[in-house]
Amino acid sequence: MFHPLGHAMERGWVGRVEDGRVVHLAAQTLQSFFTGGGSAREHAEYPLADVSLLAPILHPPAIRVFDDAESFAFANPAAVQGPSAEISAAAELSLAPRIAAVMGAEGALAAFTILAEWRDPTRRPPKDRDFALGLGPVAATADAFDPRACVQVVRVGGREVLRQVVPGFAWDTAVSVARDRTRLYPGDLIAGPACGLVEGIAAGRVVEIDVDGIGVLEQTTR
Repeated sequence: MFHPLGHAMERGWVGRVEDGRVVHLAAQTLQSFFTGGGSAREHAEYPLADVSLLAPILHPPAIRVFDDAESFAFANPAAVQGPSAEISAAAELSLAPRIAAVMGAEGALAAFTILAEWRDPTRRPPKDRDFALGLGPVAATADAFDPRACVQVVRVGGREVLRQVVPGFAWDTAVSVARDRTRLYPGDLIAGPACGLVEGIAAGRVVEIDVDGIGVLEQTTR
């Protein structure tokens, strides 16, 4: 999702990023794009430098966060914040970087993106992680991204503080657990295990989560 610079929109437009440009696609949301079979009429093109990227899914129907493939906790869809968001930090924060799968039509796993699970250690669980979930910068389609062969790098204030291979995870098992006796909707998120934990992030820090094949999710604490 994106909007041209100088034309801010809360929801934005669906776009395809390729070769330093963004192609505007005729779909209202990423969910409707997947429901429509993953294709849409093309509109105008914009240089990537001339747009702002937004959270790929602004209002996910549901977010399930897995630490193993057999169990999960629900997270707050209202807490989703996209690239360049400012994360309120009344105290030093912690960050659990994750890879999240985006569900497509008919319960299919359609894409992957970065999920930044922000935590406030001064609050008791589960309120310690109920206020901010970073998402973005794009959703890489499942046929173009392999979550089993990527590294997550976290930088705070330009300094690398974490580099870790994304933990092995049985995505198909997690999807099966998530849809057992219920229905998965397009745009539902399934987040895999955290790639470590970065603690002691003070206000006024630029935080970047970098995953080759998805991009860099940058947010700032304040």
